[in-house]
Amino acid sequence: MKVLALSSAGREPDFSRVYEHLGGQLDLDLKILDKEAQRDLRGTLRQVDLATYDRVLVDLHFKNIRRQTRFLRRIPGLLIYEEDACQNYLETSRWRGCFSRFYRALPNARIVVTGASVAERLTREGFNVHFIPKGYDPQVIFSEHLERDIELGFIGRTASAAYQERKRLLDRLAAEDALQLLRTPPGEPYRQMLNRIRYFVSADVGLNEYMAKNFEAMACGCVLLAWRQGREEPAIGLEDGVHLLLYSSVEELRGHLVRLRQDPELARTIAENGRHFTERHLSHLRLAEHLMKVLEEPWPSPEPLTPWREFWARLNPF
Repeated sequence: MKVLALSSAGREPDFSRVYEHLGGQLDLDLKILDKEAQRDLRGTLRQVDLATYDRVLVDLHFKNIRRQTRFLRRIPGLLIYEEDACQNYLETSRWRGCFSRFYRALPNARIVVTGASVAERLTREGFNVHFIPKGYDPQVIFSEHLERDIELGFIGRTASAAYQERKRLLDRLAAEDALQLLRTPPGEPYRQMLNRIRYFVSADVGLNEYMAKNFEAMACGCVLLAWRQGREEPAIGLEDGVHLLLYSSVEELRGHLVRLRQDPELARTIAENGRHFTERHLSHLRLAEHLMKVLEEPWPSPEPLTPWREFWARLNPF
């Protein structure tokens, strides 16, 4: 199988390992595109014979490609990998409803999203959707057995409008429970900081999926205290009290902390179970294997444009 993959320059998290694994299993052409190239896919791919590829994997920033459906709908074997589709359903997100409108204009595309609940909702809307959880790169993120001198920590940003509920919860914990809110560059500094944290607080309130940082924290040996998502845990295979501890309120989180402080062996066991689970199931190798299965599935034949889709195409400038 011959596949063209389009990915973003400076992508975070780095997907190099995913494409390395895919390239070992199929004939892969990988093109890394900067912002300008993403915004003009027709021009960027002008010299590329797309008909020579069995699949085209688009792993690009939504904001840069969302107005290019007229060009994208003509690509056979189109697979869109999207890590931010949860924003389609967030009231605070500027992209609320935009992903649905984008996918509606691409009837022949298949879509991979990173939240089970998001996948279910998009499937109910009639889209061909697959769920693959986010993962982590084990060559960059791993346990170093450092001294864990930060008891309670979070690494990440909270400034986005989509993270308002996260920010409120983390700010409260920082003020009342000595949570340390941290920022680091990616790579080694990030890994080393994770290895200093004993209990990592995940505050993905209202997002209906697990962010990659949760699995990165587990891979580095932190005990993960995660906001209970409901549908996501069984879809991923995570077990409360085995791989992590779930909470739905600050009071429940504080109860977990009391137990962990009183029972260091419990904390050690959960941290080890979580680390082993991520290593077996959530590495970028596993993510690549799941993508491979989707790419190998039969693809629908291109559909003729209906009058409505012709009208929609005229509204798009590309």
